[in-house]
Amino acid sequence: MAKVWLVGAGPGAPDLLTLRAARLIERADVLFYDALVHPDTIALARHAEKIPVGKRCGRHSTAQTFINKRLVDAASRHELVVRLKGGDPMLFGRAQEEIDALARAGIEVEVVPGITAALAASASLGVSLTRRALSRSVTFVTPRIGENEPSSNWVRPVLAADTAVIYMGAGQADAISSALIENGMRPSTPVALVESASLPEESHRFGTLAGLVALAASTGAGPVVIVLGEVLREQLAPSLATLGQTEKKMAA
Repeated sequence: MAKVWLVGAGPGAPDLLTLRAARLIERADVLFYDALVHPDTIALARHAEKIPVGKRCGRHSTAQTFINKRLVDAASRHELVVRLKGGDPMLFGRAQEEIDALARAGIEVEVVPGITAALAASASLGVSLTRRALSRSVTFVTPRIGENEPSSNWVRPVLAADTAVIYMGAGQADAISSALIENGMRPSTPVALVESASLPEESHRFGTLAGLVALAASTGAGPVVIVLGEVLREQLAPSLATLGQTEKKMAA
């Protein structure tokens, strides 16, 4: 009987795939893949029909209802269907909509976890998102909402957590900074932006919440996660000290 696998492609680097993910991709009859999946990862599907169904902010995207229908149709024709999603399928990946559509069609689904971008960013920064006596809570949020969807109160969980990682937020840096400061977060809160985590072109930008807009404006076209919290202060002290000196000179 046909089965659809929702597989996490990880943050970008092909060698961060799990063994299970790599084996399923190699065996796939048909592969539906996101826009941010690395070409070398897609190339593992040597015998599969490869179908791009990616979404990128501000660009033409495949409608989710169409993706759902394509998955159902593929499962009726192929034994092993892989839906390859960037990061982890169950985090900001609309996996539930695909799971529900397949379940309604009577198609079995199994999920293979992947490394999400927040964890890849934490690893590359060398900064643990949790730390004894400093950070005992972490939240992952996104300010982005789909068309015709109700607004999301993402500010509350960010303020409540010791450490926060904001996905898909670089383009809304002004709104993010304003909302957090207006609701009580200190402008001096340390911030790190990690672009293209785990890839050779990965880059880091360090500063404070007050300078988030300028930091985001300097990023390129790669996916960016924003990390906020005191866990960053010690490791980023040299960068924050340089920033403080620059700000003083500009004020003078």
